[in-house]
Amino acid sequence: MTLIATPGQTVGPFFHYGLPYEGDRDLVPPGSPGSVALRGRVFDGASSGVADALLEIWQTSPDGTIPRGPGSLRRDGWTFTGFGRASTGRDGQYAFSTLVPGPADPGSAAFFAVTIFARGLLHRLFTRAYLPGDRAALAADPLLASLPAERRQTLIAARGERGFVFDIHLQGAQETVFLRFPGQ
Repeated sequence: MTLIATPGQTVGPFFHYGLPYEGDRDLVPPGSPGSVALRGRVFDGASSGVADALLEIWQTSPDGTIPRGPGSLRRDGWTFTGFGRASTGRDGQYAFSTLVPGPADPGSAAFFAVTIFARGLLHRLFTRAYLPGDRAALAADPLLASLPAERRQTLIAARGERGFVFDIHLQGAQETVFLRFPGQ
């Protein structure tokens, strides 16, 4: 018997009630040594901010290792777990306080893995926010290299005040590149 996937259900708009938790967006305390901001806005197809989206990020430590310590849902103020969750405000803005991720392999491009949940989406969306600056690593990245040149820029964060800015466009001419994984 061949099994087929069943359709998803629209996600949201319940995020602000059940999913936020104390310190969810602070992978490290803001202002702590080495902390940076990852911030941006989530836009709909009409270029309006999405007020009830929820973003999750996963990342490596600054040395490129994958954090394995528990504590993402109960922050203790010093354990870096590499996971964070932030909801958007009324204008679609989100912000994380985190550390700069290191490349997982020598010469590879460093990035934040990002998941977006929002009202009206049948499934969560996956993307990446690559760090700007290392042209050689970005040029060698297999995912970026597989995209048309004009689409690559949607996956590269910009330098911003005290960190990085990564805007996400759910639809339209500036739509962010989203990833699909096997079995999804």
